[in-house]
Amino acid sequence: MSSKTFFCIDAHTCGNPVRVVAGGGPILEGRNMSEKRQHFLREYDWIRKGLMFEPRGHDMMSGSILYPPHDPENDVAVLFIETSGCLPMCGHGTIGTITIAIEHGLIRPKTPGIVRMEAPAGLVLISYVQEGSKVKSVKLVNVPSYLAAEGIEAECPGLGTLKMDVAYGGNFYAIVDVQENFPGLEHYKAEQLIGWARVLRQRINEKYTFVHPNDPTINGLSHIEWTGAVIDPTSSARNAVFYGDKAIDRSPCGTGTSARMAQWAAQGKLKKGDRFIHESIIGSKFIGTVEDYAKVGEHDAIIPGVEGWAKVYGLNTITIDPDDDPYAYGFQVI
Repeated sequence: MSSKTFFCIDAHTCGNPVRVVAGGGPILEGRNMSEKRQHFLREYDWIRKGLMFEPRGHDMMSGSILYPPHDPENDVAVLFIETSGCLPMCGHGTIGTITIAIEHGLIRPKTPGIVRMEAPAGLVLISYVQEGSKVKSVKLVNVPSYLAAEGIEAECPGLGTLKMDVAYGGNFYAIVDVQENFPGLEHYKAEQLIGWARVLRQRINEKYTFVHPNDPTINGLSHIEWTGAVIDPTSSARNAVFYGDKAIDRSPCGTGTSARMAQWAAQGKLKKGDRFIHESIIGSKFIGTVEDYAKVGEHDAIIPGVEGWAKVYGLNTITIDPDDDPYAYGFQVI
């Protein structure tokens, strides 16, 4: 295999990175992004590893690759790549991707201010506010999100038995609320949360099975969502989302925000039209809303809205050359 070049645009969404592959992405087969995601995983996951892992990326790296839409009514199709895998959906990635795509002319929406985006998890409707050449905010109306399981238990080293709810917001999240053995994320260092979450996720997946009712390729618990006290008293909640092997999301996490709103809605704490201001580990915020109600299989679900901002900071031409570089496909130091 010869050297491959990728033209990337880098940004961050509320502190968490987004690297959009604007050129060099592979041609994928499939009738929709779910099928193309499977093709990518079978044959091209080396691209994800090369662009996301060290030395070209880092533990928190996240990105996307743009494709033409399958439905002519839509504006763009997106494949999400990050250190944790090729995700069905990524909220902070969507906000960053749309900001980059609009500011750099990668897509031209049929309706100004509106983007219809195809993701592997389904259709995502997006609105954005643009001032001059800059996109000031992006709001996505996410895929239907629901509470998948309540009160599951698993042993966590250093903490003991934890009770968790599992919710789907585009990915499956174990939500660790404040309880006897966990007083809140603010009492611990990030490296403690990361070490515990890695083992906790493994133990949950060994004990429980989570599969999306409408798409069996979306399966397995991928994220741990630690909760705790807010920094700003006007915020609704705060989280620290673990993903990959050693990453804590610097943003409030879009699909994690969707999952937590689904949990709160199922508990009667949120209703249609309510605002949910969600803080990240560094204090950055997403504004969530319950847009509507839905059903996912037998589950009652919500249609969540998530609004945030992103800042573009760099243009990057990256080469992956396995004939010359022994670390072409990246590495991790755990």
